[in-house]
Amino acid sequence: MRGLTFGRPPGRRRRGTQAASAAVAAFVALGVCLAGCGAGGTGARDEGPAHADAVGGASSSPAPAATPSKVPARVDAVRLVQSDPEVSEEVKRELRPCVADEYPVDVSYGKLTPGSAEDVVVNVLTCGDAVGVGSYVYRREDGSYENVFRAEEPPVYAEIDRGDLVVTKQVYEKGDPVSSPSVENVITYRWASDRFAEKYRTHNDYSNTAGNVPTPVPEPGS
Repeated sequence: MRGLTFGRPPGRRRRGTQAASAAVAAFVALGVCLAGCGAGGTGARDEGPAHADAVGGASSSPAPAATPSKVPARVDAVRLVQSDPEVSEEVKRELRPCVADEYPVDVSYGKLTPGSAEDVVVNVLTCGDAVGVGSYVYRREDGSYENVFRAEEPPVYAEIDRGDLVVTKQVYEKGDPVSSPSVENVITYRWASDRFAEKYRTHNDYSNTAGNVPTPVPEPGS
């Protein structure tokens, strides 16, 4: 609900403000004129150089240099997954080019674990319908990446959310289309004692009855 405005209507309030502003401006102009006459004709010129210095100083100040944002070091996610003994052979078989040399992987960088280097989250998808078949978190240790999290129960997808690892797992009931699973579990993990520990879990049940019947197109002129 919009907030209520009390007092005079906006139009009247504007006109009153304009009138008051005009009266104040006339009064100030009269005061300046009298001050100029009393100062022997020098008037506002007595303060001219000071204003010029202030303006010149303000305009000559150099603008602060823009600090470039830190770009995380990119990794070869495909090679990282293919060479990881913790990744199942089923996921490695899914990790193949979809078009030319384009692989179905989503890669995110962010801070999930202690250390100076950013962690890497890799999601492996299927080419046809982009279903997540594996989610992994890699932590940089001594110049190499170590697998510190793995989820391979499709459909699965992992994301970084304000320093937490959020993993979404979907469950299909019989007859569910790929785009509309009946159940979704959202699990939030946080790094503690050198591993990810579950902190929160949300369970969602969805209805697939709504939206399955197409909306008829209205007749022209109706």
